[in-house]
Formats: sequence, structure tokens, C-alpha cells
Amino acid sequence: MPRIVQLLASPVHRYVGRPADGPAPAPPGELVDRVELRAGLGIVGDRYFGRPAHRQASVTLIARESLPPGADLTQLRRNVLTEGIPVDDLVGRVLTLDSGDGPVRLRVHRAAPPCAWLDVVVAPGTWKAMRRRGGVRCSPLTDGVLRVGPVTVSVDD
Repeated sequence: MPRIVQLLASPVHRYVGRPADGPAPAPPGELVDRVELRAGLGIVGDRYFGRPAHRQASVTLIARESLPPGADLTQLRRNVLTEGIPVDDLVGRVLTLDSGDGPVRLRVHRAAPPCAWLDVVVAPGTWKAMRRRGGVRCSPLTDGVLRVGPVTVSVDD
């Protein structure tokens, strides 16, 4: 059964400047058990919430199957880590996720390419290895809540 493995809602950008300088410290509590989404705005409490430049990229998803062993959302800076959902194949579609609090509809706009920071925070070679598997950028079409755990999935055009 498909699952939501991890959720991240971080109020800060951690990858600022040059990767060789290392990331900024992580704020406490950025990995959460649930996130609240608002249509057209993103994840409440996240750094991209309500920012006009990020309206079509306010929620990012990545598949666990795409990650190197041991990597997680604190390193990848995506919001939703899924398992059993081929998110990289969903560009241009509407993904509906229901983790028990009702359906949340997400418009999948484009791929989310990995960045060079991954070679520093995960392992050398990660950036190149994750090309075309870096997840997707979405905008929420409905308000709702997503939780870690089993999730019902449907995809529409």
C-alpha cells in the first residue's frame, strides 16, 4: 500500500550560499507527523507558504524509491516523502492523496531537479545520480491535512 513516509514543513532555507560552506542549522521540529495545506498557498508554516513566486511549487514530493540509502527530507528539502507512488511520472496531472482526513488534491506542475548541495549533505555523486528522479513541484488545489502513514492515491488528467 502507498505511504507517506516523512513530512517536512520548514520555516527557513538551509541551503544558502555555496555548498562548500555547508548548510545553515536545521530548526527544531521541521520533520512533522502532519501538515496542513491551503489551496493555492502551500503548507502552513513552510518557507514557501503564500509566496507568489512559488505558487506553482509550494509543495514538493519525492519518492523514497529515488533516494540513496539513508537519505531523508532533512537533506533533500522536499515536503512529502512517498513510498509506492511514482511521483516523477505525474507532471501535468492531478494527484489526490487521502491519509485519513479527507482528500487533498495537488496539481503536479513540473519536475524538481536535484541540486549540487546533495553532494555535500548526502554523499558525493548524489546530485548526478538523482537527475530525473528529484521529485515534483505542486500546488494544492484544495485545503486539507496530510499525515505520515498509509495513503489512498488517485491520479487524474
